[in-house]
Amino acid sequence: MEFEFNGTIFFWRGPAPWYFVTMPENESRDLKAVSAEVTYGWGVIPVHVQIGSTEYKTSLFPKDGLYLVPIKASVRKAEGLDEGDDVSIRLIVDM
Repeated sequence: MEFEFNGTIFFWRGPAPWYFVTMPENESRDLKAVSAEVTYGWGVIPVHVQIGSTEYKTSLFPKDGLYLVPIKASVRKAEGLDEGDDVSIRLIVDM
């Protein structure tokens, strides 16, 4: 299952701070329909992500009916990205 979408990078200031992009509502709904088949617990879903020319593996986190895409520091550095930047994401669900 593959998705392509745009989103804005935001910084979550929780006990374990991290940068994320929220997967849009339509794409999140489509993914949720198959989530039971691909999650490895707590609704977390393994994926392969491409932003610009940088590719990496991570896991999506469910939040408020949508999914959050973690944006690693190495990706932000390689692509020159920071909080508030809009990015295009290509995401492949590991099935």
